[in-house]
Amino acid sequence: MNILSTKTLSSFVKHTALIKKAGMTILAILALSACGSGSKSAGNRTIVPGLSGNSSGSQVTTVNRYLWGASLETVNFLPIASADPISGLIITDWYVNPESTSERFKVNVYILDQVLRADALRVTVFRQVREGGTGWVDAKVNPSTPREMENAILNRARQLRLNSLE
Repeated sequence: MNILSTKTLSSFVKHTALIKKAGMTILAILALSACGSGSKSAGNRTIVPGLSGNSSGSQVTTVNRYLWGASLETVNFLPIASADPISGLIITDWYVNPESTSERFKVNVYILDQVLRADALRVTVFRQVREGGTGWVDAKVNPSTPREMENAILNRARQLRLNSLE
């Protein structure tokens, strides 16, 4: 089959729920490391002083912190290859589900804006299947999979925002 299987997607969702604590730990580590570098939080944005490269110490605003945190939580079961809160890019490495070792996938998350809204987020999912002795071959991904991940991230970001207001 050339789409992400329902069993794999179901397992994907279960793994996301099971390791939410790990994602929160990663988020806490990122937050603590940001605090050590003199970062400040302003509303729903993270501000990092002095990163613009000029001597005046002007501030560079990064992506929406709720989208960033929710994105990390959602993909936290995947091995993170790169995560840059300044550009809003999270790139995972390939993940092989232990229940389906004949396919693997990776995810790229792009946070495009500082506002918490649907068009500020883009998820790309890549899938490969194992073909005999030739190794991994690119395969089609169910078109609804990236949209479902975007919705999961947006829902979690809204929850994080609401929790911060309480």
